[in-house]
Amino acid sequence: MQNPDIRLFLCDVDGTLTDGGMYYSENGDELKKFNTRDGMALKMLHENGIPTGIITSEDTQIVARRAAKLSVDYLRQGKRDGGKRAVAQQICDELGITMQQVAYIGDDLNCYDILTAVGYPACPADACAKVKNIPDIRLMSRKGGDAVVREFAEQLFPELFE
Repeated sequence: MQNPDIRLFLCDVDGTLTDGGMYYSENGDELKKFNTRDGMALKMLHENGIPTGIITSEDTQIVARRAAKLSVDYLRQGKRDGGKRAVAQQICDELGITMQQVAYIGDDLNCYDILTAVGYPACPADACAKVKNIPDIRLMSRKGGDAVVREFAEQLFPELFE
């Protein structure tokens, strides 16, 4: 049985879907390491009728390709300075839901506004102190890039992962 209160699952990228590291090749190519278990979690949610999305401050083809591979419903890149909260509200308006029906996991200062607005906030074990101190935030045991999105999804929808 799906959690009836959660109608949208959103996450950050750097420090959440990845370990926050920025890798550069000799040719200047930027590389990111994603955890396949996080990908499976987003796919499972999507396939079970829970809209998924990625909201990030960065704007890269790497994230666009990853989002397409995982069939996320919403990808919003380049969102800074309160932009994450604003775009989440736009998605909620489109879906006819409230921010209280949103689950979001993020790790750093640029996620603070959205984390304080959603009904189900969470952060990785290695999130910044300001984020960890948000009242009622779910502090995950895993770090960013170490299947922390999967951990959060399993807590919210355990029946999907049995």
